[in-house]
Amino acid sequence: MPTTIKVGVITQADGAHLGDYFASLAKTEEVESVALADASGKSEPVARQALGAKFRQTYNDAGTLLKQVQPQMVVVSMESALAPPAIDLALEAGCHVVAEKPSCVRASDMEQLVQKAQRKHRHLMLAMPNRLHAPVVHARRLIQEGKLGKVYGVEIHLVADQTRLTDDSYRRQWFCSKSRAGGGALAWLGILWLDTALYIAGQRARQVAGFAGLVGGQPVGIEDSIAMTLRLDNGSFGVMTAGYYLDKGYHSHIQVWGEHGWLRLAAVEEQPLEWYSSKDTLEPKIQRFEYPKGGRGFAAFIRAAVRASAELDEPPITTDETLQVIKTVYAFYAAAQTGRVQNV
Repeated sequence: MPTTIKVGVITQADGAHLGDYFASLAKTEEVESVALADASGKSEPVARQALGAKFRQTYNDAGTLLKQVQPQMVVVSMESALAPPAIDLALEAGCHVVAEKPSCVRASDMEQLVQKAQRKHRHLMLAMPNRLHAPVVHARRLIQEGKLGKVYGVEIHLVADQTRLTDDSYRRQWFCSKSRAGGGALAWLGILWLDTALYIAGQRARQVAGFAGLVGGQPVGIEDSIAMTLRLDNGSFGVMTAGYYLDKGYHSHIQVWGEHGWLRLAAVEEQPLEWYSSKDTLEPKIQRFEYPKGGRGFAAFIRAAVRASAELDEPPITTDETLQVIKTVYAFYAAAQTGRVQNV
């Protein structure tokens, strides 16, 4: 494979995080060029400005882009109900894929795409940029090195603003419609932190249960609040609270407890990672991992995805991990609807 690759972006008028994707592709030296498929044409000015000389052309449909450009990697940023056919086209054309979350409204759609990706030996990477954030990498390393020993429990807390749901223009967008987005506070926002926590802990969810609802009373077709419990694959448990409650900003933390200590991360507020370990020390104490502020974002994730697509490195999230987090989200929705524990 060459050290630089062609990239395609398949999107729509209100595609999510396009500015982040274009800026990240522009910064990634392994990207040779970027072509765009957007029938509305509305994303072209943003692409041209961000990508500069790397921008090539806008196509009216994904099929034409894939046939004429033959990119090695495609970014699909579309509403969840429309994303699966676009991902399928890209995989059929032999492309590796980065997919905006959740890119489906049911787990079975993603499962079919994963099976195709595996048959074709392509990476299908759900966009989970938190994975390469410095404190997340360090926290995962601490657990991999055994500093906490066996994981006993995981807590995930992510609260954003209710204010967005009072905005008419926001409420008209696709991620405020369950039929178009697949869900609300969990499928659109909480999924990032669910994946991050399980990635740090080195665990997968095996069973889920809990509640989802619209506690704020706004006229939207999604949940603004969830309370989830998880049984993890090592037999321990996790809990997650996510919702739109605040007037502005975020409240967040991920906490992991183990037989030798604990760690706590509040990355949205960019607070230092703290941990405590009694492993191999007579005087355990709380330690802190300081990191440069402003490091959160897509740039490192997209570069890693591009390098994986160029066969230069491992993917930032595997195809199997993509399916696992999607199955966990939609198993939770089934549990909340039926009142029964669901297997993942």
